Amino acid sequence: MQPVGFVGLGLMGGPMAANLLKAGFELSVYNRSADKARTLGDAGARVVPLAREVATPGGVVVTMLADDKVLETLTTGPDGFGERLGAGGLHLSMSTVSPETSRRLAHWHAHRGSQYVAAPVFGRPPAAAAGKLWVVQSGETAAKARAQPILAAMGQGVFDFGEDPGAANVVKLAGNFLIVCVLEAFAEAQTLAQKNGIERKALSDFLTQTIFACGVFQNYGPVIAAGRADQIGFPLRLGLKDVRLVQQIAESSQTPMPFAGTVHDRLLSAVAKGRGEMDWTAFTLSVSEDAGVAPSA
Repeated sequence: MQPVGFVGLGLMGGPMAANLLKAGFELSVYNRSADKARTLGDAGARVVPLAREVATPGGVVVTMLADDKVLETLTTGPDGFGERLGAGGLHLSMSTVSPETSRRLAHWHAHRGSQYVAAPVFGRPPAAAAGKLWVVQSGETAAKARAQPILAAMGQGVFDFGEDPGAANVVKLAGNFLIVCVLEAFAEAQTLAQKNGIERKALSDFLTQTIFACGVFQNYGPVIAAGRADQIGFPLRLGLKDVRLVQQIAESSQTPMPFAGTVHDRLLSAVAKGRGEMDWTAFTLSVSEDAGVAPSA
């Protein structure tokens, strides 16, 4: 199998990289906090001190990073892997970033003879560990074909959205917007029920087993019902970042999105209350607080 470099070993990147090792890929890994690479090193990955050292000329580098700035710095910066990747290389970007960032990086790679595929994912850390992520991709056809064995080791399905490198990021942000709106609506329904004598868990069990028996409700419903946000699957501050990206795209394409303003303010309020490093479901605690009750199952 072709050697693969992996940059970004956080809550999602760590288990994703581990699945590449399990699939038999020769793996080099880099993370800004070196301690997060130790487990992968013990499992057989080559741990390197600089991002540029994950790249094999003409090889493949996968990135799973927190935001646009970090992605661009570790790709095109002085210690980035992009120049070393060079002609014939492939950058498989699985981060949730702006579509314009993806288009800009695709252009940057093209001038160096390398290719860029956007392949953000849907799923929380347990799904990443199980290799059950849903992947949305866009980019050049040949580059996507080359990426398929790598994506297959990390996900349960890949959905293609054409050759525009920014298209997959639009899909990812649209999906995250829908999820955060679902969380807000679910929290409002739970609080309404609670204030009218209905147990939150009872309502959650009913909804998630019947008319809303789908992954998002089943994953998040019990968490919101219990008023817990301590098991971090996705930090709240990154959820705020994603909603801001949604608003930027909406503004540039003249797309009114009033719900985006509501969830943005919920997330911003949660950050102001010191909840930015909690799971992003923590913003729903404010729904109960505004109603004068403490969330409880």
